[in-house]
Formats: sequence, structure tokens, C-alpha cells
Amino acid sequence: MKNNEVQMGALYAGFAYFLWGILPIYWKYLNHVNADEILANRVIWSLFFMLCILLSTKKWHSLITTLKGFRTNRKQLYALVIASLLISTNWFLYIWAVNTDQMIEASLGYYINPLVSVLLGMIVFKEKLSPAQYVSFGLAFTGVMILTLSYGRFPWIAFVLALSFGLYGLTKKLIKVDSAIGLTLETLVVTPIALLYMTSLFINEKQAFLNGSVSTDLLLIGAGAATAIPLLYFAKGAQKIPMSMLGFLQYIAPTITLILGVFIYHEHFTKLHLLSFMFIWLALTIYSISRTKLFVHWETKWKRSRDVGI
Repeated sequence: MKNNEVQMGALYAGFAYFLWGILPIYWKYLNHVNADEILANRVIWSLFFMLCILLSTKKWHSLITTLKGFRTNRKQLYALVIASLLISTNWFLYIWAVNTDQMIEASLGYYINPLVSVLLGMIVFKEKLSPAQYVSFGLAFTGVMILTLSYGRFPWIAFVLALSFGLYGLTKKLIKVDSAIGLTLETLVVTPIALLYMTSLFINEKQAFLNGSVSTDLLLIGAGAATAIPLLYFAKGAQKIPMSMLGFLQYIAPTITLILGVFIYHEHFTKLHLLSFMFIWLALTIYSISRTKLFVHWETKWKRSRDVGI
């Protein structure tokens, strides 16, 4: 890869993670709307926005071709449905967590997500962990246990966010499509449910959308763009940079969310919270370093010298 390509890729991916990090501010402006209605609008308007994007970028035919391919490839179709349900669950819980003043726990979910993904890879694909990754898991587990003791309960929001996104990533491996088409298809699957839900709200006159507040209407419509734009930047950036760099950049989003939760929205953050996060940050540092080419090269040399010694 050329240096200027890598720099541009890092800029695109970094900006995507920055947008994901500040997304809670957007949801906070909608905290007077139920999380389920926000989710329904997010799904519907994301589909609308992505269809416009596909039309403008002339990817419409690729979408049709992919849809036709599902007739013969049932495995991909089932994976798409599961991925749609998982990402919808993740979106709902994240919106609900943000708007019930639990941003700190939500940020924890995205900090531990890479480790959960590795664990899923170990269980599903029988991938082997390096000694450094075992140490990372031990430290992260300690951090979660400290948080559990400080809360007096298991941090289930963080765990479900990490698990749902980890499983989503797992199912996405089975769907070999462009990221823009992927998001379009995922929202297409759950849009009928979202439309039925919105219809029931309108029938019972319980909806916030089109109920007198223009600012609320615009924010709900804008949820589609707020969902799609970071993903498009991420897709553009991920193509140009190595995975090790992407691994470091992914911590931008939960770090911004944590800062917002503590310093802007003044959520409860104790010394035990800090201790817990320090364990998790150390775990992630070790994990991220263990994925770099230099560390892998050093570890391979160490294993060879150990084998020779034996």
C-alpha cells in the first residue's frame, strides 16, 4: 500500500469511528421518543437513504443480482436474516442505554467487543489464541468482575452489545457483499416489522413522528443518514489500511462515548469504574500489540528458539 493511500484510509476510518463516537449526542436529542420508535424510524430511513445512495452510485444492478442470488444460496439468505435481527437488537439496546443514562456501560460493550469476537472465533472456527491473547482475556475478565462488584450486578448491557455485534460480525462473514449493499439488505429485511410497528403507533395515536414537532420529525428522518454515513466512510477507509491499524482505530468510538458519558452528561463514574476500565484498557493494549506484524514475527522466532531448545 502507498503511504498516501494508507493516510487517506486512516483518515476515512478514523472519521467513521469519530462519527460513531459522537452518535449518542444525536440520540440524546431524541430522548423524549421511545427507543423502539427511534429504532423503527432508523431502520426505515436507513433503507430509504441507502436506496438513494445505490441509485446515485449506480449499484442498483448489484443489489438486484445479490437478491436473485439468494434464491439458490439459502445459507446466505438465512445469514442475512440473522445479521439483520442481531444489528437491530444492537441498535435498540444502544439507543435505549444512551437515553437512560447508561453510556458508560454502552462504551464498555464496544471496548470488550474485539475480545468477544476473538472468543467467538475460538469457539466457532476453532481458532487458537496466543499467550498474549490469553493474558488479555484474563485482564478483561478481571475488569468486568470489578465492574460487576461495583454495580452489584453483571454489566449485561455491555455484554449484550458486545455479543450481538460479535455475532453480527460472524454472520457477515457468510454474506459476501459490498458494505453499502449489505446495510441496504439488512434494513430491507426488518423494514416490514418497523412499518407494522409504526402503523400500530399511528392507529393508537401514540407516535412521536408527525405529531406536531418538526425538529423531532427531522431528527427521526435524519437517523437514516446518521446510520449510513459512518458506515460508508468506514468501508472506504478499511480498504486502504492494514487490519492492525484498524484494530487501534476502533477504540476511538467507545473512548469518545465514555468521555461524553462522564464529562458531558455527568454519569456516575467511581474509582472502581476507573480501575475496571484500566484493566480493560491494558487488556486491549496487549491484544492490539499482539496483532501487529512485529509482535507476530517476534513471537514466531521465540517459539522456534524454544522448540530448538527442547
